[in-house]
Amino acid sequence: MRRKLVAGNWKMHGLRAQLGEVEAIAAAAAANPGVDATLCVPFTLISAAVGVAGALPIGAQDVHEADQGAHTGCISAPMLVEAGATLTIVGHSERRADQHETSHDAWAKAAAARRHGLQVILCCGETEAERDAGRAERIVQSQIEKSLPDGASPEWLTLAYEPRWAIGTGRTPTLDEIASIHAIARAKLRMMVGDAALGIRILYGGSVIGTNAAAILAVDNVDGALVGGASLTAEKFVPIIEAATSVSR
Repeated sequence: MRRKLVAGNWKMHGLRAQLGEVEAIAAAAAANPGVDATLCVPFTLISAAVGVAGALPIGAQDVHEADQGAHTGCISAPMLVEAGATLTIVGHSERRADQHETSHDAWAKAAAARRHGLQVILCCGETEAERDAGRAERIVQSQIEKSLPDGASPEWLTLAYEPRWAIGTGRTPTLDEIASIHAIARAKLRMMVGDAALGIRILYGGSVIGTNAAAILAVDNVDGALVGGASLTAEKFVPIIEAATSVSR
């Protein structure tokens, strides 16, 4: 049985003044040992967050495909490891949209992270226009096919489905729509990596909050949540961790 994972993505939020929230979330995660939790914080906060997070894994929100070089403003996998990160997000929809990253970029970044022992949360998902055009399934399948690095396995890879139109908007797909895409993602993974796909967790991301988390997490093939705004405070994030625990019992 795949353990639920609740991953927080702080995006471009978080200063040392918010380290108390990391501590509180870490305490709640320790009190819910039946599920996994993690926080992906800004680069500048990784080392400080690791210092107060205890057993709670701290991750990054992006990584460069190269180990070093003339890449101004970028962060490499070895740098993340040195800072204390144990995982990174790659291919997030905001990176794809705002920084024009492609599935090939996500593939290269995931491979780089893996080379240095980092866990990877690999994101995929369609835009509103793509869904309205009936292309959601094809887009997700294509992104998985082009982004998945060789050797993908449950030991280091987690997939996250995040419909771009549901991120930060308060809109969410219906439970049936979530189930449909997660089933398609699972089938695509199985085509690519065989039975190992049965152990790879697939998270749902997009306006997950305490009041809808339990229903979403109970959907077939939904193995957790990638949470944005609601992960910034323990008050909002802990109910999602507790919902994961309740569904896992």
